[in-house]
Amino acid sequence: MSERAPDCATGRRPPGTGERAPRSELPGRMLRLLSLLQGRREWPGRELAARLGVTERTLRRDISRLRELDYPVAGSTGTAGGYRLEPGPALPPLLLDDDEAVAIALALSTAVPGIDEVGARALAKLTQVLPARLRPQLARLADTVAAVPHRQSTGTDPDVLATLAAACRDTEIVTFDYRGRSGAPGRRRVEPHHLVTLRGNWYLVAYDPERAGWRTFRLDRVDAPRGTRHRFARRTLPAPDAASYLARSFAGARYRYSARVAVALPADAVRSRVYLSVPGQVTELGPDRCTVSMSADSLDLVVQYAATVVSLGAATGLDADPEILDRLRALGADLGTLVPESTVD
Repeated sequence: MSERAPDCATGRRPPGTGERAPRSELPGRMLRLLSLLQGRREWPGRELAARLGVTERTLRRDISRLRELDYPVAGSTGTAGGYRLEPGPALPPLLLDDDEAVAIALALSTAVPGIDEVGARALAKLTQVLPARLRPQLARLADTVAAVPHRQSTGTDPDVLATLAAACRDTEIVTFDYRGRSGAPGRRRVEPHHLVTLRGNWYLVAYDPERAGWRTFRLDRVDAPRGTRHRFARRTLPAPDAASYLARSFAGARYRYSARVAVALPADAVRSRVYLSVPGQVTELGPDRCTVSMSADSLDLVVQYAATVVSLGAATGLDADPEILDRLRALGADLGTLVPESTVD
C-alpha cells in the first residue's frame, strides 16, 4: 500500500498513514536537517520541526538516523529542550551553499602564514568536489586576488585558531596558557570577543574578568586553549569594532623603544602623508600642530617611522630614547655625505 503525501501546511500525514516518510523524501529532509544544525549552535525541538515541516516525533526519528551515521547530535529535555551538533571524533560532511563554497575556497587560496600548507590540502579537496558551475567564478577570483605575506608574521596553529573562533561564535568562556612579551607563562580565563589579523599575526580580543578589563592576546603565544562550557553575555567593546580596539591598544602600549615627534602640521595631514601603519597614535594639539607617538620592541622599526615623520618637511621636535637619537643622528650624518651616483667609483 502506497503512502499518502503529507499536508503542505503542517507537514503531518493524513490519518491512518503513520509517520514514516517515503524513501524519496528522506534524503532531502535529512540534508536540510543537517544544514540547519550546522548553521546554528542550538535549535529548540519545536522550532526545528516547524522549519522542516514535520512533527516532533518525526524529528526525533531523523535525529536518531543522523546519530546512526555518526553525526554527534546532542539533545536536551524539558520545555527548553533542543538539539545541537557537537564536535565528534571524525569530521562529518559539511553542507555549503554556492557563496559559502566560493568564499571558503578563496580564503584557503590566500591562507595566512602558519596554515598555508594545511589550507592548500583543504583547497585541493574542496576544488575536487566543487560543482562545475562554480569553477569559472572561483577561477576569476583566484586569478585576481593574492595575499602578500608579512615579513614579521609568526605563523598560527590552526587548532588554536579554530578553537578560539568557535568560542567567540558561541560566547563560551575559554582558558589557555599564555606567554607574555617577557616570556613568563600564565593561565588565562577570558570571555573571547573577536579574532583580528594584523601584519600577518592573529590576535584575540577578549574581556578578562580576573583583571576587570579588555585584553589582547597574540595567538602564537597561546597554548592549549579549551572551552569551559560556560556561556557569557557579550560585553560592548570600548571601540567601534574589534579592529579599532586592537589598533587603539597598540597605540597606547609602551614597548622597549619609544619616540614622540612634535610636528608643525595638522594631524589629518600627517595621517594622509604617512602611508605606513604607524605603531602609535597621532594626537592633535591645534589646527597646525600635532604629535606622533610610537613604540615597539624593534629599534629599527621605531627609527624608520620617526625618520618618516621627520621627512615630511615640517618643523619637528623629537623626544626619544637615547638609542633612537643616536641612530637618527648617524642617519642624518650619512644623508649629509650623499653625493650624486654618477660621481661614485
